[in-house]
Amino acid sequence: MKHAYSNALDLNIHGGNGGFRVDAAFRAETGVTALFGASGAGKTTLLRMIAGTLRPEQGRIAIGEHVLFDSEKQINLKPEQRHIGYVYQDARLFPHLTVLRNLTYAAWAGKRQPVRKLEDITALLGIEHLLQRKPHQLSGGEKQRVAIGRALLSAPKLLLLDEPLSSLDHARREEILPYLEQLRDESGLPIVFVSHEVDEVARLADTLVLLEQGRVRESGSVFDIFSQIDGSGETTSVLLKGTVTRNDDHYAMAEIAIGGVKFQLTDQTLQTGMNVRLRIRSKDVSLARTAPVGISIRNVFPVVIHSISTDSGPFAELNLQLGDTELLSRISRKSVQDLELRQGEQIFALIKAVSIDRSAVRLQQSEFSLQNR
Repeated sequence: MKHAYSNALDLNIHGGNGGFRVDAAFRAETGVTALFGASGAGKTTLLRMIAGTLRPEQGRIAIGEHVLFDSEKQINLKPEQRHIGYVYQDARLFPHLTVLRNLTYAAWAGKRQPVRKLEDITALLGIEHLLQRKPHQLSGGEKQRVAIGRALLSAPKLLLLDEPLSSLDHARREEILPYLEQLRDESGLPIVFVSHEVDEVARLADTLVLLEQGRVRESGSVFDIFSQIDGSGETTSVLLKGTVTRNDDHYAMAEIAIGGVKFQLTDQTLQTGMNVRLRIRSKDVSLARTAPVGISIRNVFPVVIHSISTDSGPFAELNLQLGDTELLSRISRKSVQDLELRQGEQIFALIKAVSIDRSAVRLQQSEFSLQNR
């Protein structure tokens, strides 16, 4: 069972940082709220204002009833009074202390008493075997897990993660992402996560806040507005959530039910009953006027064209309705013309099983729980 927390971060601030203006309002509930935007969009500036190392000109920041900043009431708590755990791009561990001493630093220094047990946190993050090591004996991923553990053991009301994976190579990122997923599902804390990587947002975020030049362009459920993220400059994506209804170990295939539709993908790790997220890129969705036969593509669905968007370039993007689910398809403008595609028509969407993002994210609660014992 999850740790019982009802406090959410409420932020509505205006102000400058030199010549950079911030005008942002959003709410971060329990789970992960991802701040997403290009470099210079204001992601780290917002974190610093929440943490108290940078002062907004106007507005209010509160975690539940705990007011951190209120310009009208002249409240501006010091960083150490805000009860926030902050994890930076680099771990910033104390090099002369063991992992154990780093983890227990807040309690040892007399600042805060942890509400979670040390053994619970080390088990959650898989660092029990590292306690007597020094930071120089750790990999990059291990350092970041220790930094997260130290933040959790500082009795925080909120976690701020400032691109904690940006300094890691692909292998180390893949190593730490499952721990962040479990942290999201088990900690019971609001977590504000800064990232400019689409795959990280797809795996971790519950709520997505799109930032542009210091302003919130849009915010909402990651499943509702994920398609607005342009991942590579060549394609957009939709993020779907469903349940594994069947797995075939012999062929390493899984069947995922999303609404009344069943997707097939190649993944030998998924088990029946798991809740998962699937990312489907628009460039991987082909279209046909009639249902094809005798082809290798495993996913063929009747869809209705909701809209067709084109510009002066070679591509068109089609918004497709598949039951209660939205798909996007990116094809050439010439194909739109040759197939004589029109809004409101029924056609067929074709998606290879091997093209669906196979880093399907487990949403189920694990066996481990951070409940008070």
